[in-house]
Amino acid sequence: MRAITISTPGGPEVLQVTEEPTPDIAADEVLVTVHAAGINRADLLQRQGFYDPPAGATLIPGLEVSGTIAELGSEVTGWKVGDRVAALLSGGGYAESVPVPAGQLLPVPDSLDLTEAAGLPEVLATVHSNIVGNANIQAGEWLLVHGGGSGIGTAAIQIAKYLGVKIVVTVGSERKAEFCRSLGADAVINYRDEDFVERVHEICVRPDGSTGADVILDIIGAKYLKSNVKALGTDGRLVIIGMQGGAKAELSIASLMQPRKSVAGTTLRARPKEQKIEIIAEVAAQLWPAVISGDIRPIVHETMPLSDAPKAHTALEEGASIGKVLLIVDESAPAAKSEQHV
Repeated sequence: MRAITISTPGGPEVLQVTEEPTPDIAADEVLVTVHAAGINRADLLQRQGFYDPPAGATLIPGLEVSGTIAELGSEVTGWKVGDRVAALLSGGGYAESVPVPAGQLLPVPDSLDLTEAAGLPEVLATVHSNIVGNANIQAGEWLLVHGGGSGIGTAAIQIAKYLGVKIVVTVGSERKAEFCRSLGADAVINYRDEDFVERVHEICVRPDGSTGADVILDIIGAKYLKSNVKALGTDGRLVIIGMQGGAKAELSIASLMQPRKSVAGTTLRARPKEQKIEIIAEVAAQLWPAVISGDIRPIVHETMPLSDAPKAHTALEEGASIGKVLLIVDESAPAAKSEQHV
């Protein structure tokens, strides 16, 4: 099968199309013929040599795909060959075939474009498991999400609105701000022009008159740690899921204790298979009906053929995209319409 492999840690140019053996499947897995694969920042970190796959996982990058089931493991029930699926992976998505534990599959309805479906598993699982599972967000609370125009950000806006959560996002341009408002963001802060801590306390006002975000979903890390804690209200919860702004920072414990603030850091890829299956089951039960109805939709900025993986990584690194960049692995199929927010 054709796959994208990493010749050596480095820039986008180290991504190469190679011929690899078609993988075998375990008894509880299915083999998916990949139609499209989502690009995530974790893929960029892996390419650079900063984010190794979990033990036992393939070195082929790619954490989410859409496609059709080509083969069933002997213990798999509830699925059949030919079913259209989207899947959460530990790796291997940048390839023509990938083995997937059956519990990490989501059914793609006829109403959903198969290409666009590739942009949903990772963002839905990440956002839901962190704001609901880790932070226990409640309807009516305020959520702050950094990077509102990203794949995570655009998904978080839609999920928040669906759950009855009020959401404010940070962005770096008016173009992204306008799109986030159109998705339903209650407020948008341009971090280049405004102090987001000050603005959050102006925007996020609770019924008792206190201010600050109830939950913050952060992709920046060290650079924003102190500011994020200041932006939280009493009993606020900060969940860090990325380190684009570094991995080390100092923080006064006193700033957490009296206002009962908490800080957690999580990753999705390194979780055991059993936890990923639980997360996908929660996504299927709580969010997938909204995907089927169209209340939550994939936001696709651009699609590129598998052979253009270096170009796709460059596009994500440059930060101009709104929503997801996808690789079309089945290059014989027509691509979905990209939104191309300019």
